[in-house]
Amino acid sequence: MRPALFFLLLSFLILWPGSSWSNEPDVKMQPDLSAITVLDLVTAQQVALAGNPSMEAALARVEQARARVRQAAAAWWPSLDVTGSGGRTRQSDSAWAMSGALARLYGQDLDQSTEQYEGSVQATWLLFDGFYRKFKEEQAGYGEKAAAAGRDDARRLLVAAVAEAFLNAQLAQTNVEIAGADRDFYAQQLQDAQNRYDAGAGSWGDVLNIKVQLNTARTGFLLAGREFEAAGYGLAALLGLVDAQFPKHLSLKPLAQDTALASPAQTPEQLIEEALRLRPDVRQLALAVRQAEAGIGMAKAGLYPKLQLAGAINDYRQGSFRLSEDDVGNTVALNLSWNLFAGGLDKARRWEAEQAHREMNAALLDLRNQVAAEVRQELTLLEAAREQVLLQRESVGLVEENRDLARSEYEAGQAALLRLNEAQRDLTATYGRLALAQVSWERAQERLLAVTGRNVQLTEDR
Repeated sequence: MRPALFFLLLSFLILWPGSSWSNEPDVKMQPDLSAITVLDLVTAQQVALAGNPSMEAALARVEQARARVRQAAAAWWPSLDVTGSGGRTRQSDSAWAMSGALARLYGQDLDQSTEQYEGSVQATWLLFDGFYRKFKEEQAGYGEKAAAAGRDDARRLLVAAVAEAFLNAQLAQTNVEIAGADRDFYAQQLQDAQNRYDAGAGSWGDVLNIKVQLNTARTGFLLAGREFEAAGYGLAALLGLVDAQFPKHLSLKPLAQDTALASPAQTPEQLIEEALRLRPDVRQLALAVRQAEAGIGMAKAGLYPKLQLAGAINDYRQGSFRLSEDDVGNTVALNLSWNLFAGGLDKARRWEAEQAHREMNAALLDLRNQVAAEVRQELTLLEAAREQVLLQRESVGLVEENRDLARSEYEAGQAALLRLNEAQRDLTATYGRLALAQVSWERAQERLLAVTGRNVQLTEDR
């Protein structure tokens, strides 16, 4: 019985490291924004990387891939199995009468009820399997690296999504400010028109007209405020805030109006080369190609024989569970198996694996073309946005001067109220176009960083 106890102890020691695995989920903490009063884009991206639940899901996928690597590596080790059984058998009266009579002829005594106990400790070790384990472990290793690249790509896309949401909210906030300035202008004009009417120097029609314009401006202010509130919900969700709501003390950094409009120093070809080197999705698909190559090796394993070493210790005793060394037997065997024909199964598996490898290669080539197209598109949009900002900055100066001139002429009685209203509407619309152009410039910059794969690293370094 001592050999059996030895193998039982050995199996316990082998299985003991597995107890270090924990099923307890990690507790995800809510992002702490208590120390922030004005939220800028970089801080928002950093908060999202730390608090967005999708990052936790991406990390879990990496851990799953790492576990699959360990599963593949486990196939190189021997397998140890312990079995045991015990039972009691009672013969029927007629069967016992017959078997008892036969036993007595030979001078034996046979009980109607018998007990049987047996145990077994079996070890098996696969020595050769046509390199299947080798390619399986390689495939799992590439899968782990691909999952890590997938997590990096999820971070890249999240940073880009936060930039889009933040700039949309920033534009909405700027539109609120523009609508508020328009409302305040007409409120002042209404006060002036009312004073002129009370003094007998103005018409009641002007008062009514300005009241209509004021109500329109108030409506625009309310709508802009609702759009800003709606944009904030989307941004808060990306930041991982509970219930997608910003803390009341938090506000967005105002949109910069005097940003320097520098063009990229690198050529499109240099940026494309950088994108192909840095983009995690390109790296992920390249690793998928390597996985498919390992799949071909796994498919070819069926062409080789399999060699397995097996050993077992068997204990068997009747009538008592107290086993002794006299009840112990053992078996040692070397097993060879080689499938010579399976109806073309191995050939079909190899063909399938080769076509999967072909598919991944084609997908990688397509992705590389898409990356090149994205870089060139974003460079074009960045230059267009830069030209729009310069044009709208010039237009704002011209329209401001025109509005001030119209107001002076109206107050001096040299121009009709209609001209002042038109000038004010032009100014409000031009301010809105300038804000949109500025946001388009910022968005084009963030998109270029995203398509070249630099946005996450720059966010973490700032």
